[in-house]
Amino acid sequence: MKRSHSQETCGMVQSAIRIVALVVFVGWIFIWIMSPTNTYKEKWFPQFQPKTTSIYFGKQGSRILVNTFPIIFIAVLGCIYLHIAKKSNGSNMDRCNGKKHETTIWNRSIIIKGPLGIVSGTEVAFLIMFIALVIWSFTIYMYNGFATITPKLAAKASTKVWEMRLESAALRLGLMGNICLSFLFFPVARGSSVLPLFGLTSESSIKYHIWLGHTLMILLTSHGLCYIIYWALTNQISQMLKWNTTGAANIAGELALIFGLLMWIATTQRIRRKMFELFFYTHNLYILFIMFFIFHIGISYACIMLPGFYLFLVDRYLRFLQSRHQVRLISARVLPCETVELNFSKSHGLTYNPTSIMFINIPSISKLQWHPFSVTSNSNLEQDKISVVIKSEGTWTKNLYKLLSSPSTIDRLGVSVEGPYGPASTNYLRHDTLVLISGGSGITPFISIIREFLFLNTKIKCKTPNIILICVFRKSSSLSMIDLILPISTIPYDISNMKLQIEAYITKDKEPLLNIQTYLQTKWFKPNPTDAPIYAILGSNGWLWLGAIISTSFIIFLIIIGIFIRYYIFPIEHNSNNIFSSPLRSFLHMLIICVSIIIVASVAFLLNKKHGAKEEKKIQDLEGSPPTTSSSSTSSNTDIELESLPFESFVQVTNVHYGIRPNLKRLLFEIQGSSVGVLAAGPKKMRHEVAAICSSGLANNLHFESISFSW
Repeated sequence: MKRSHSQETCGMVQSAIRIVALVVFVGWIFIWIMSPTNTYKEKWFPQFQPKTTSIYFGKQGSRILVNTFPIIFIAVLGCIYLHIAKKSNGSNMDRCNGKKHETTIWNRSIIIKGPLGIVSGTEVAFLIMFIALVIWSFTIYMYNGFATITPKLAAKASTKVWEMRLESAALRLGLMGNICLSFLFFPVARGSSVLPLFGLTSESSIKYHIWLGHTLMILLTSHGLCYIIYWALTNQISQMLKWNTTGAANIAGELALIFGLLMWIATTQRIRRKMFELFFYTHNLYILFIMFFIFHIGISYACIMLPGFYLFLVDRYLRFLQSRHQVRLISARVLPCETVELNFSKSHGLTYNPTSIMFINIPSISKLQWHPFSVTSNSNLEQDKISVVIKSEGTWTKNLYKLLSSPSTIDRLGVSVEGPYGPASTNYLRHDTLVLISGGSGITPFISIIREFLFLNTKIKCKTPNIILICVFRKSSSLSMIDLILPISTIPYDISNMKLQIEAYITKDKEPLLNIQTYLQTKWFKPNPTDAPIYAILGSNGWLWLGAIISTSFIIFLIIIGIFIRYYIFPIEHNSNNIFSSPLRSFLHMLIICVSIIIVASVAFLLNKKHGAKEEKKIQDLEGSPPTTSSSSTSSNTDIELESLPFESFVQVTNVHYGIRPNLKRLLFEIQGSSVGVLAAGPKKMRHEVAAICSSGLANNLHFESISFSW
């Protein structure tokens, strides 16, 4: 009863937070809607600006309050919301006793084909709002701009009407680019507290970052070309070489455009796939792009796009702190299907949800390349270990497989990680039956889900849904991936109480191959004193710490910049009637923002690292020294026949079909139950097929969720 009341209270608090965040967000969007209108420019803003312009913040005080503060506030609210969600979801008993609820229209997949692919109602709503905002803003900007251009005004300026309209259009294209830039960085903040607040994830939203980037560069390129044409026609080509101390700095804008074009060219699919390191190098030019963009438009207008970039900077610096340390790799299992499982040591305080991902860098293969992989372990079932499975498909993964499958002995492999990142909460227990449909390596996120149910069923004695795993492989050797469902452990796991059914389809092989390699190779690595377990960078209360970092660093920025403007810039401008250099003002703001974030995030990181080390030592003292691998097994390769592994536990629940593909429509329609959750991971064509079946309306009990990683 107490747990139920606690869960209800948490739900009410979360609902209140979402309502407040939604109201603030709607107000922020309303400002965007009104900004192009004459009402805002001539009536509202002139009345509002004098009340916010002070000797501490200057003219940008109004922009900070109207454009920047609302998103910072929403981000902090999101951190509180996600902290409550994590604690609520972390209670196993609450999860077992939680109410079952149906999928709403906001997270149900509603578009299957076309350029959007599989998207939720929330994604469609945001996309429609953004497109409407862009069309509305451009139309009103152009209408109001052209309305002020008359033949009389053109004659007075010794230009033609169409030339003045070209300049007006060029300016408006730049303003539209600023709108795209304002939303560009939200999807790429991996630890975002804003996206989950609205039911979105960074993994599913990365495609919008790509589209926004393309749109941004089209608009900014058109903006630059229109101005160059205008200057050439009006004999003002020398404007290209001007860097004004007030107003727009043309050279800074041109440099920002050049850096943006270099990034844009490097994002083409051919370069990204064939020359990833070139793509990585050039994409880091975003730092110079943003810096010169701010120099170009000035810090006052930059406050419009600042919130998204500010949150990205916080996220990026925290990732930088985590990736500086190499982690302890315990072992690697090499499967006969050119797949490897990496097992890392982790702290007990690091918890994560099923379907999480982790970014991995192995300097011996590539010092620059970071690749995301599904986490297959379960933080409740395996408190001191975290695992990822890597399928040999690209150049980087093939090199890793060759390295680990070679006969030569490898004592140690240096690895750095970022993450894990995943959903703030999951509620798969709301379904009576859960159907997991995978193609190839798409089975890996489902391993973590099945292990979660294994934990709930065996440790918590919680009733779990019926699980039907439909996995499609090309070759028989890939059947060894099913063996990874059970973790490496000396404790036997009884899956007899789990209602698990596995249907494996081998499309290329017509029958079982007798000469297939049936040995799984395990490599153990020697511990290195410099390697550390993977830990939660901000501890178990990471969301609260993130909220504190965002709010505190922003407050420190406001205090420092306020003092600097009041006691340095203000006396210069008002005592000597000089105008303080706009580029220098912008540089000081950027510097103070970076310093504030670095100081606050570093302090939070060090405090949590110290606290985490103490907690880990206490746990080790209570549990005793962790078992160490013998020297012989550390440096040698152990070959274990698959038939002797827990794979035998799945024989009775596994049906293998050779030479055919599954009839997904028939299989799904035959499943009984009032609520059937359908998850699909793997090739795009397969996910679209499953989504189309579930959304066809022929079976109202099917609720589809797509798992797609498009980093």
